[in-house]
Amino acid sequence: MARKLAIIFVALLPILLAVASADSDPLLDFCVPDPGTNPVDLNRLASYPCKNPANLTAGDFVFSGIKSPAQIPASTEFVGVAVNPVQFPGLHTLGMSFVRADFGPGGVNPPHYHPRATETALVVAGRIYSGFVDSSGRVFAKVVEEGEVMVFPRGMVHFQMNVGDSLATIFGSFNSENPGAVRIPATVFGSDIKVELLEKAFGLSPKELERLKKKLGPK
Repeated sequence: MARKLAIIFVALLPILLAVASADSDPLLDFCVPDPGTNPVDLNRLASYPCKNPANLTAGDFVFSGIKSPAQIPASTEFVGVAVNPVQFPGLHTLGMSFVRADFGPGGVNPPHYHPRATETALVVAGRIYSGFVDSSGRVFAKVVEEGEVMVFPRGMVHFQMNVGDSLATIFGSFNSENPGAVRIPATVFGSDIKVELLEKAFGLSPKELERLKKKLGPK
């Protein structure tokens, strides 16, 4: 009996993992969270009751926070503004979120990945060199023009760079309310990974490693 159960479990494991990793299907048309007098906490969304639909208006389903670009830091020439149910409660239970990213000339969105979502990125202005690296190390990259869309599969490291002479803008969308973002340079060199390991893994001298950790570590 135990052997049969083990075989059934192994056969069903891919399905179970797929279900567990996806945003739950909504049971209602929508659910704008009601956190009371507290600000919305992304980690507590499931515990909030829904606002009474009779008290909702069209304004609960409209977000105006990314109509204009945010201030682009001169040091990076890049800024991204993520929008999830914390900023836009109307997204709650709908299984999606989005981001606006603005690039000055030469601006770079460093290699990163989203552990919980696939991303589609629409170039609304400028020319962006975009791409991702698959699990075999193959790079899929090209210059994406205004009006074109590129997809970055879930969990794949991807990157973007403005190769034009003017401001470039991307609107990205995710099939998760909380896609997460793991930025490779900051995660590796800006964390508390043992220095000796990083020196050996990347062939860096202590001086080179210290420079990277100072640049990429917490400010």
